[in-house]
Amino acid sequence: MIRKIDTSGTIARKAGSGRPRTVRTVDNIETVDSLILSQEGAPQTHQTQRQVAHQMGISVGSVNAIVKRDLGLRCFKKYRSQELTAANKLARLQRCRRILRLYPSHAVQFIWFTDEKLFTVAAPSNSQNDRLYAAAGTRKRNIEASRLLRTRPTFSRSLMVSVGVSALGCTAIHFVEPGTKINGCYYRDVLLSQKLLPDIRQFSDVYVFQQDGAPAHRARETVEFLTRETPAFIPPALWPPNSPDLNPVDYTVWSVMQEIVYRTNIQDVVQLRQRILEAWAQLDQRVIDAAIMQWRARLRACVAADGGHFEHTL
Repeated sequence: MIRKIDTSGTIARKAGSGRPRTVRTVDNIETVDSLILSQEGAPQTHQTQRQVAHQMGISVGSVNAIVKRDLGLRCFKKYRSQELTAANKLARLQRCRRILRLYPSHAVQFIWFTDEKLFTVAAPSNSQNDRLYAAAGTRKRNIEASRLLRTRPTFSRSLMVSVGVSALGCTAIHFVEPGTKINGCYYRDVLLSQKLLPDIRQFSDVYVFQQDGAPAHRARETVEFLTRETPAFIPPALWPPNSPDLNPVDYTVWSVMQEIVYRTNIQDVVQLRQRILEAWAQLDQRVIDAAIMQWRARLRACVAADGGHFEHTL
């Protein structure tokens, strides 16, 4: 190294020195480029690195090196989301614009966002990151099924819960008894009359009630009930359709709750109920406040996306 510095003034390798490339050639780089990316005008036509390696007869490591070093590509994880039709996008665009006009920043703190969620005893799983390591040379058929398989009941026991949150505070978490059908009558006479609305009135007599477009929520009797019993509410005709990305309970609260509830395995419905109550008690109001502060920004992002998906832009 000292001799190299004395003769050339640098330790950088000379151009053309070292072992010549045999895999990361110009032709292979162009081939990987055409296979790893979707073809123009034809989404979902890309191939995985493993598929490219098998087709070209080179190693996955070589394909990975070409993708990262030669092509300079970056990988992004795909997320599941609701499919939006042209009619959905138009309705989301128009209604987001109206909501932005109707509810300026100073009015958002008085909006109570509500939603229902089904929690199951069996924890939701992400098989993409669920791996099992065994000694080199071990064959899959020699591994015990109890270690290799992640099993769950065909119909896992579950509990439906309903909540309301705002910058003023949050309601208690209310359980829907198993086997109960949430129709318009039950929603009005039990969830609204006996649970959610009495909780909300403890914080303020002035509020705006929000709900999504579930059938029980948009029933004519339900709309008449809310018109009569609440100071103001966002009617089904105004709330954007297919929009869990616009409800703070959906885009923040449920995910935080789920992380707490499923930290360890749950044995039965009794334990699930207790775990949900504990998770709700642990939920920090600052988490709710931060989610509600994003609301108008999300409405604006939806407008900027012409009513389409926008969460990847935030």
